[in-house]
Amino acid sequence: MIRFEVNSDLSDQETTLKQMMQEHTEMLAEAQAGEEKYKDSQDWLDTDIEAGEEQLLRIERKAQEIRRNADAFVLIGIGGSNNAARAVVEALKPLDGCEIIYAGNTLHPHEVEKMLQKLAGKDFYIDCIAKNFETLEPGAAFRVLRQYMDERYGDQAPERIIATGTPGSTLWQLCQEQGYDFFEFPVNVGGRYTAMTNVGLLPMAVAGVDVRALVKGAHDMQLQLHKEPAETNSAYRYACLRNLFYQNGYRVEMLSSFDPRFHYFYLWWRQLFAESEGKDNKGIFPVTGEFTEELHSIGQFIQDGSPIMFETFLDVVHPEDHVVIKPDSRKDYFDYLNGKDFAEINKAAFHATVKAHSEKLPVMTFTLDELDAYHFGQLFYFFQFACYLSCKLMGVNPFDQPGVEAYKHWMFAALGKL
Repeated sequence: MIRFEVNSDLSDQETTLKQMMQEHTEMLAEAQAGEEKYKDSQDWLDTDIEAGEEQLLRIERKAQEIRRNADAFVLIGIGGSNNAARAVVEALKPLDGCEIIYAGNTLHPHEVEKMLQKLAGKDFYIDCIAKNFETLEPGAAFRVLRQYMDERYGDQAPERIIATGTPGSTLWQLCQEQGYDFFEFPVNVGGRYTAMTNVGLLPMAVAGVDVRALVKGAHDMQLQLHKEPAETNSAYRYACLRNLFYQNGYRVEMLSSFDPRFHYFYLWWRQLFAESEGKDNKGIFPVTGEFTEELHSIGQFIQDGSPIMFETFLDVVHPEDHVVIKPDSRKDYFDYLNGKDFAEINKAAFHATVKAHSEKLPVMTFTLDELDAYHFGQLFYFFQFACYLSCKLMGVNPFDQPGVEAYKHWMFAALGKL
C-alpha cells in the first residue's frame, strides 16, 4: 500500500490541523457514502461499477483480438480521454503488447503528420475516445484516420475502428451506421476520473498492461479509504493539509519525483486538480518537478524564491534497474562513486532534496514499494478521492468544469461552426 508522511516540521500548525480534521469529519463520511447531488458524476467511487468482471472480460477479449491482428493501436483522445492510459503505458512499457500511438491531443500539423508517419507499414486499430464528440481535437483526428483506414483497408476498415463514447451521442450514431465496435464512456464519470473504466483500461490492456492488477490496486485503496476514520485516513489528512497550506497563503502545489517514469502521470495529476479545484476564483495551482534534472533550475526558486508553494514527492522504494559504477584507473575525481549503484546515488539525491526543501517549505511524501500496475491503480484512486475531499473543503464542485468551455465559442466561430 502507499504510505504517506509529512517531512516538514508542522508542530506549530498541528493544533489548527487537528481542529480542521475534527470539524469536517462529516465531509469524509459524505464522500465515503457518495452524495445524491453528485450522483451523475460518481460511478468511479466504486470500482465494481465500471471495472467489474463483465467489463474486464470484454476489454480483455477485445485487447487479445487487437494484439493478434495489429502492430499498433491509435488512441484518439485528449485530456481525461488519454492521460490515465498514457501514464501507465509509457511508465511500464510492456514488451508483449501493441505499440500505442497517440492522436487527437493536438491541432498542430507537424504532430499530426508525425503520427501518420508512425503508421506507415503497420497493421493497426484505432479507438476514438470522446464523451462529448463536439471536442475539436479528437473529432478532427478521427476524420483523418478514418479516411486513412478506408484507403488502407477498404471494406475491412470498420472491423478495425472502435469508438468509446456516450450512448445516443453522435459518435454512437456513427458506430451504428458504419458498424464500428462501441465501448461506453460512462455517463456518470467525468473524463479526469476515468482511469478505471473502458476509457483507460482498453488501451492499457492492448498495450499489455495487467489491468486486473491495476483494478485490484484501486479497489484495495477504495476499501482502505472508505473504511478508515478521519483520524487515520491518509486521503483526508492530505486534503486537510492542502487546504491548511492554502489558507496560509500557499497557492501552488508541486508534485515531484526522482523517477522519470512519472512523466505522463504528472499530466493526469495536473488535470485532475486544476480542472476540479480551479473555479469560483479558488484553487491550488498544480505544477510538477522532474528531478534531478529540474533541481538545477526549479530548485533555485524553491530555495530562494517567493514562498508560494508546498511540495509533494512520489518515491518508489525498489528501483527496476541497477547500474553499478566500476572503479577506473583514470583520474576523473569521481572515485567516491566506485561501487555505488545509480539507484543508491539517485536515492541519496532524493533524501538530500527532501531535507533541504522541507526546511524552506511544507513537504510531504507518498512512498510506493514498486511502480507497477497495482500501485498505479492505488495512485489513481487515492488522488481522485483526495481531490474530491479537497474540493469539498475548499467549497467548490469537484466534478464540473465550466471554464473549459469559454474558449470554444470563439474557436468554433472562427472555424465557421456557429
